[in-house]
Amino acid sequence: MSSSKDSGDNGVSLVRKMLREVLVGREDPDGFFALCVSVLGHQDTRAQFLTVIRPLATANVALHSTLTAIYEEYFSNIEDDELQLAMTLSLLEADEASKQSSTKVNPTHSSEDVSAVQNMSSSFTQRNEQSFKQSSPRQQDISESVMEQEKSKRYRRKKPKKVTGHQVVGLPSAPSSQPPVLLWFRRDLRLCDNPAIIGALEVGAPVIPVFIWAPDEEEGPGTTVAMGGACKFWLHQALSCLRQSLERIGSSLVFLKAESPSDSSLQTLKQLLQETGAKTVVANAVYEPWLKERDDLVLSALRKQGVDLRMYHSYCLRDPYSVTTRGVGLRGIGSVSHFMSCCKQNPGPPLDALELAKMPRRKDGTIIDWAANIRKSWNFSEEGALAQLNNFLQDGVYKYERESGRADSPNTSGLSPYLHFGQLSPRWLLWDAKGAKCRPPKFQRKLAWRDLAYWQLSLFPDLPWESLRPPYKALRWSSESAHLKAWQRGRTGYPLVDAAMRQLWLSGWMNNYMRHVVASFLIAYLHLPWQEGYRWFQDTLVDADVAIDAMMWQNGGMCGLDHWNFVMHPVDAAMTCDPCGAYVRQWCPELADLPDELIHKPWKSPASMLRRAGVILGQTYPERIITDLEERRSQSLKDVAQVRLQFIQYVDKFSGCDLVPVPPRLLSESLGLHEDAVARGKQFLLPLITRMEFKHQLEDPDSDADSNPFNAVLKGYVSRKRDETVAFLNERDFTASVMNEGAQRRERIDMNYRRMEGLPQPREPRGKSRRTPTAKDKFSIVPGGVRNTPR
Repeated sequence: MSSSKDSGDNGVSLVRKMLREVLVGREDPDGFFALCVSVLGHQDTRAQFLTVIRPLATANVALHSTLTAIYEEYFSNIEDDELQLAMTLSLLEADEASKQSSTKVNPTHSSEDVSAVQNMSSSFTQRNEQSFKQSSPRQQDISESVMEQEKSKRYRRKKPKKVTGHQVVGLPSAPSSQPPVLLWFRRDLRLCDNPAIIGALEVGAPVIPVFIWAPDEEEGPGTTVAMGGACKFWLHQALSCLRQSLERIGSSLVFLKAESPSDSSLQTLKQLLQETGAKTVVANAVYEPWLKERDDLVLSALRKQGVDLRMYHSYCLRDPYSVTTRGVGLRGIGSVSHFMSCCKQNPGPPLDALELAKMPRRKDGTIIDWAANIRKSWNFSEEGALAQLNNFLQDGVYKYERESGRADSPNTSGLSPYLHFGQLSPRWLLWDAKGAKCRPPKFQRKLAWRDLAYWQLSLFPDLPWESLRPPYKALRWSSESAHLKAWQRGRTGYPLVDAAMRQLWLSGWMNNYMRHVVASFLIAYLHLPWQEGYRWFQDTLVDADVAIDAMMWQNGGMCGLDHWNFVMHPVDAAMTCDPCGAYVRQWCPELADLPDELIHKPWKSPASMLRRAGVILGQTYPERIITDLEERRSQSLKDVAQVRLQFIQYVDKFSGCDLVPVPPRLLSESLGLHEDAVARGKQFLLPLITRMEFKHQLEDPDSDADSNPFNAVLKGYVSRKRDETVAFLNERDFTASVMNEGAQRRERIDMNYRRMEGLPQPREPRGKSRRTPTAKDKFSIVPGGVRNTPR
C-alpha cells in the first residue's frame, strides 16, 4: 500500500519536473499531457492533473488555459466512448430480443414507422459493427472485451446458475428477453446532461428513442400560440441534428405524428407500446399547465396498463411546482429577488411528414422560403449550442454585465433558443457560467428569471392572454390595425424600432434591450394591447417561450405581477444602445448614408441632406405613423389612472399599490392549509409592486407625463452637442454613459422628493460633476470644478 503511494508521489514529482520543460519552451503542451498520461495513467491523470497545473492559473494564464482545454477534450472523448459502449450493450440486447420475439404491426401507422421500430435492432448492430471498425484502438480494445463478455453471458444463460454481468457507465446487464424502453423526447433535444437518457440506460434494456408531434396539444388553449412558425422551423432543424447525433452512436430516432385530438400523444404511446412490447417510458418533464395536465393523464393511463412512466426534472433549474413562499411570505411576489428567496428557503413517419418546417406556396406553385435568413443565422445542432456557449464564455461574458444592452455589437449570449429546446441544459449553463473567469451575476440572474416565469405560469395558467391585475382588464386600447401591421413589419418611421422588428422577422431573434424598446413603443405610444405583441413574438421568435414571453409582456403591459419601472423612448433610447447608428444601418440600409446625428430621426434632416442620402420619406422609408409622442404617452398615463379609479377596490389605500387575488394554491402553501379549504374561503388580495408614476397619477389623473415627478421614460441623451470630455465618455464608453444616466435619474427623483416634501435642495459639493444650468441638453454634465455662469 505504501509502495503504491510512494510510486504515485514519484509520478507527480516527475510530472512537475516535466512542467518546467514546458515553461521554458522545450516541450509543447500536447506532448506534456501525453507524458502525464503515460506516467500517471488515466485515473491518476484525471484526478491530479488539474491540481498539478493550478499554479499556472496566476503565473501563466495562457498556458493554463491551453492545458485545461487539452485535459477536458481528452476526458470528454473518453466519456463519449463510454456512452457509445453503453448504447452498444443496449443495442446488442435489442438484437437478441428481436430474434426471440416478433413485433405486432398496427395499421394506424405507416409501414415506414413499423419498419423503423421492428428493424431497429438489426440496423443498430450493423451500424455498431461499422463504427467499431472505424473506432480508436482504445475503444476497439474495450469493445472487444465487452463483446466477448456478451458472448460469454449468452452462453452462461443456458445454465441454471445466475451470473452477474459487467457494467459500463452504470448500465447493469440484463437478460435479453427484457422488454425495451421508450425514450420520449420532447423539449430536451440533446445527449449531454440529459437525465432521461441516463434513466433509460440505467434500466438496462434496449432503448428506442421516439419523438411524437401532437400539434393540438402543443399549441395550448385559447390564443396561447405556444408553437409559432419560427419555433416550428427551429424544432425541425433541432430534430434533424438530434437524429444525426443518435445515428453517430448507432441509434436512431422514430418520428410519430398525432393527426387529430382523438389520436393524441397518449394514444400514440399506447400503440407504440403494443408494437414494441415496451413496459417503461422515460421522459423529461415540461411545465406549461396544459402540457403538465396532459402528462398527468398519460401517467395515470399508462400505470393502469402496468407501464412505468418515469419523469425527470431537467428543463428549469427549479421545478416550478416545488417552489413555495413558505418562510418568505407573499410581499414582493413577482420580483426575481422574492423568487430567489423562495428557492433558497425551500430547497414514426419521417421528419418531413411532421410538417414542422413546411413552407407556403404561391399560386404558381413556387415556394416562399421565409426562413432562409433564419437558416443562415443559426447552427441548430447541440454542437452549435456548445460552440455558442464556449464563444460567449471566452469573449462575450466580459462585456455582458455592462454592455448587454448594446444593439450595435453582439454582447449577449444568443443561447436562448438552445435553452428553450433543451439542446443546452440550464444546469450545465449555470455551472459553466459560475466557472468562467468572469462570473457575471446579471447573466446568472437571467436563469432565475426563466424559472420565475415558469413558476408564475404554474400559478396563473391564463397568463398568456388575461391581465393579472383586475383593473387593467378594462384598459382602453387602440384598434388601429394599420399601426399594428406597421409595427410588425418594421415600417413605423422610427428607425430603432424598425431595425429591431426587421431583425426579428429576418433572423427570428433580437436582444433583450431591443425587446423592451419595441414593447414600450407598442404599448405606451401606439396604445395597442400587449396580447398582440405577445402573439407576434410567439410566432416570430425562434426562442419563443410561453412562460417568459407572457410574463414579460404582462409586466410591460402594466398588468403583470411586477411593473417595468421604465419606458423606452423610441428615439432617445438609441443614444444608449446604438449611438453611432451601426445597428440601424444594418437592418434599415436605406438610411445608411444619413449622418450619425440624424440617422435615428430622419424627419429632422434637411431636404438636401435626404436627397444626397437617397432617402425619400414616404417612399424609400416610411413616414412616422405617429408624431405626438409626448401627448400619447400622457394619454397612456391618464388611461391607467382612470381604470385604477374605476376599480379602486383593487388599490391599497395605504400604499397605493395594486391588489391582485391570490391563487388558492399559493395561499394554501403560505398558510399551511388544504387548497379546497382556501378556495371556499374569502378572497385574499395581495399588494403588488406598482410603478411610482402610477401612484402619483392617481392623485392628479389629468396631469401630463412631463409634470409627473416619477416619469418612467428613459430619455437617454437628447443632444450630442456636449462638452468634449462628456462626449467622449458618453458616446465611446458605454459603461460611463449608463452610469451617467442612472446617476442623473436618481438625482432627479431625489430632487422631486424634496420638492414634494418641502425640503431644501442639497448644496452642490465643489469638485464634483453637476448639471450645466444653461445647456440646451438638460442631461449633459460638465467636469468637476468648472462653473458655467448664466448669461
